[in-house]
Amino acid sequence: MSVDHYTYRVTWAPEDGEHVGLCAEFPALSWLAKTPEAALKGIRQVVADAVDDMRTNGEDVPTPLAEKHYSGEFRVRIPPEVHRMLATQAAEQGISLNRLASAKLTA
Repeated sequence: MSVDHYTYRVTWAPEDGEHVGLCAEFPALSWLAKTPEAALKGIRQVVADAVDDMRTNGEDVPTPLAEKHYSGEFRVRIPPEVHRMLATQAAEQGISLNRLASAKLTA
């Protein structure tokens, strides 16, 4: 597994006045820099160092999100009145509740 497979993001941190590099699999880590490129380079190095340290200490290293298997299913609890409203909308549109919910989630 390569640290290149992790999910990185660079965004602006207005409170710091710099770009911040983040890694979804390591939410406690970040790297501030003047440019987005430097923030990405910095967070990648911090993650690489953390993974090396975890391996050295025999700790479990997080699996990259891109390498995980997703079934396409998850459960969501909603109030009964919302369930009824969505079921009605699906029936009126002639589609399944599953298809309606999927469309709303991707909109």
